[in-house]
Amino acid sequence: MNILEIDSLTMRFGGLLALADVSFNTVKGEILGLIGPNGAGKSTMFNCISGVLKPTGGDMFFETSGRKMRINGYKPEKMTYFGVARTFQNVRLFTALTVLDNVRIGRHCRTKANFFGAVFRTRSQKEEEQKIVDDSMNWLKFVGLEKYVFYTAGGLSYGFQRKLEIARSLATEPSLLLLDEPAAGMNPKETRDLVDLIHRISDLGITVILIEHDMKLVMSICKRLVVLDHGVKIAQGGPREIRQNPKVVEAYLGRGAADA
Repeated sequence: MNILEIDSLTMRFGGLLALADVSFNTVKGEILGLIGPNGAGKSTMFNCISGVLKPTGGDMFFETSGRKMRINGYKPEKMTYFGVARTFQNVRLFTALTVLDNVRIGRHCRTKANFFGAVFRTRSQKEEEQKIVDDSMNWLKFVGLEKYVFYTAGGLSYGFQRKLEIARSLATEPSLLLLDEPAAGMNPKETRDLVDLIHRISDLGITVILIEHDMKLVMSICKRLVVLDHGVKIAQGGPREIRQNPKVVEAYLGRGAADA
C-alpha cells in the first residue's frame, strides 16, 4: 500500500514554476531518493509534503490511521500529527537546551497534557512527563547519543547534531521521515554511521524520502530514485537505471558518475 501519493503536483511562485506536474509514490518502509541539481525543486517538494507550502496544483494523498487522506493545505503541525516528520538542510536545534530537552520537545506532539494538569501537577500529568523522558531516552539510544543526554545541543559535533535532529523527528512517531541532505558536512565515518541509522529506521517500518547530493550514498541505500530538473520529473527507477538514463547524465550525474 502506498503511504504517500504525489499526483501532478505543481507549485508556482508568481511567474516561477518550481514544480510542474510531478507524480510519484512511496510504500511503507521504503527508502526513496529524491535527487537532482540545485534548483530542481527538491526542497520545494519537501515543503509541500510537510505543510510549509500549499501547492498551487495537483494532489497529495497520505495514509494515516489506516485511511488515505488528501493533505493539500494542512499546516506543518497537523502534518506532524498525521505522521510526517522532517529534518532540514541546515541543522535546526534549540542549541542552548540539552540534548534530552531537544528530543522531549519533539515528543510533546503525542501528549495529552492540559492546562489543569500542568497547574495542579496531577498524577496523570507526572506519569506522562516521565513517559516523555523515557521515550526520549530510547530514541537517543537508538541514534547513539545516550552518553550526551545533558550536553547542550550547541556543544555537540556537527555529525552528532544531525543525529539529534533525526532523534527529535523520530520522537514524533512518524510513518514518513523526510531527510534533507543529512550527510552534508559529514566525514566518511559519520556518513557510514548515517547509512546504518537510515537502514535501521527503515527496518522499523518508517518510510524515508532522502534528498542527498552524495551519489555514492544515495545509490547504495535507495532501491528507487526520483530525479527532478527545473521542477520537472525527468526519471524514476532503480540506481542502475538512473545511472544509465541519458537525461539524468546530462542534467545531473555527468558521464563520470554514469560510468562508475
